[in-house]
Amino acid sequence: MVTSTHETSHRIFQDHPEVLIPVFEALGLPPPAKATIEALTPDATEIKPLERRVDTVLRVEPSEGDSFLIAVEAQTAPARGKGSSWSYYVAYLRAKFDLPVLLVAVCKNRPTASWAAGPFECRVGTWTTQSTRPFVLGPDNVPEITDESVVAREPAMATFSAIVHSESENAAAILGMLARGMRSFDKATAKYWCEWLEVGLEDTPVRETWRELEKMVATYFPGRGTLFEETYLEGKAEGKAEGKAEGKAEGKAEGKAEGKAESILSVLEKRGIPVPEDTRDRIISCTDLDTLTLWFDRSLTATTVEDLFAEE
Repeated sequence: MVTSTHETSHRIFQDHPEVLIPVFEALGLPPPAKATIEALTPDATEIKPLERRVDTVLRVEPSEGDSFLIAVEAQTAPARGKGSSWSYYVAYLRAKFDLPVLLVAVCKNRPTASWAAGPFECRVGTWTTQSTRPFVLGPDNVPEITDESVVAREPAMATFSAIVHSESENAAAILGMLARGMRSFDKATAKYWCEWLEVGLEDTPVRETWRELEKMVATYFPGRGTLFEETYLEGKAEGKAEGKAEGKAEGKAEGKAEGKAESILSVLEKRGIPVPEDTRDRIISCTDLDTLTLWFDRSLTATTVEDLFAEE
């Protein structure tokens, strides 16, 4: 079953490849900042009606050396047959793109991390035809972020670290430090990372701890049940109840629209996506909350600003 924790644990690599720094450092490769990284389709299905899908696939073009692929798999517990699936993913991607493949497994606890390291072998007698050895990102090699200044400088790494260490005995203290570090963010940036973290902590014991630490009003991830979503829905219900006071209701709606438009522009700016002046005016002048919510969701994964308005 795919959970929000699972999705966040690998999707963060698509939007924030700087989270791969521990992998690059361990392998002696140039850091992500000096490489071109492109998200590819995760579909590994052939003509036969058997669907296989890698969580995240990235093409890396280093500033020095040859290109390669990174296949990221989020794994919350050991799973029978997963080793065979991973071997298939690596072989398929190698054949399709004619590039070497690095398989990265993201794990939140040591037993799963130890299992995920493999090797997973295809063996006949004493002969090993194929051996798959994932590079594991887990509690032992993803550092705990305990310095508020690091949160301000590297929010993606701090958020990812908190998710990886969410089952450790220090999880609550890490989250408390993270919340304090986020005070240095502007409002839209704080909203963005608070939501990433809450979604990533789904089904973990410290999710409620994080909800208690959240003191900011933000937009929401539709359908994820985050604190921000509840705040939004409560505000929407209040707006309906006060609909008799038309001016007041309109003021609330305008305020929500302005806030959501600002969040969209902030996300695009943080992700380095240029926004022409006419497009900026289009976003700011929009007053339809449903449309703005759709644009916000798309801003999290868009590669160009035009992606926000696809199929409108």
